[in-house]
Amino acid sequence: MTRPLTAAQRRLIEAADPGTGRLKGTEAQLTALVKRGLAFRHPRPPHDHFLTPAGHRAREAQAGPPEPDEPQTPPSTGGVFTARVGGEPAPPAAGGASRAREVRSAWQGMLELRRMTNADASSDRPCAWERTHLAQAAALALEAAGHRPAGADGEDGYRVRDTPQPDAVAVYAPDAAALRACAETLEGAGWQAGEYTEPRTRRRYVLASPRRV
Repeated sequence: MTRPLTAAQRRLIEAADPGTGRLKGTEAQLTALVKRGLAFRHPRPPHDHFLTPAGHRAREAQAGPPEPDEPQTPPSTGGVFTARVGGEPAPPAAGGASRAREVRSAWQGMLELRRMTNADASSDRPCAWERTHLAQAAALALEAAGHRPAGADGEDGYRVRDTPQPDAVAVYAPDAAALRACAETLEGAGWQAGEYTEPRTRRRYVLASPRRV
């Protein structure tokens, strides 16, 4: 179970720069947020700390009237956001406005993470985190663009799966048009995507990998 944020941690997150997510605090406070996945330390000097996508969501959840100083968990920070790769049980209210807000916030946080960690401050191609979390990163790009993931009950939608290639994922869709739309979305999100056919099953899929330049 995720531990509730302390009052000090909530204040630190609320005080983050609204544009960049830059944090100010003691080394111990910032390190604690990093351990919780709410912040990251920039690899380049002066090694400032910034909110991660989860940190941005935590701040968004805290927006509104001031809360008591007791350590209470904001409503949407009881768990870590996970992009839907397709085929897993849907989270509560997966198709509602709440999920749409979470996905939108996660995608905006990802674009900010790209800007802060790519050497040229570019937000139009994947960053290092996405290259080490390929399936989740591709699924987030698809879900943020409005594509529907497949349900655990067989409901039609996209499915993102790891491949033997260390830098690529396979994306499946119910029909040719949906598959082409997934490829276009990923290309627009900074991925290289091409359609292929599985030799044994003859099933069409998109092979996608993060663009480097």
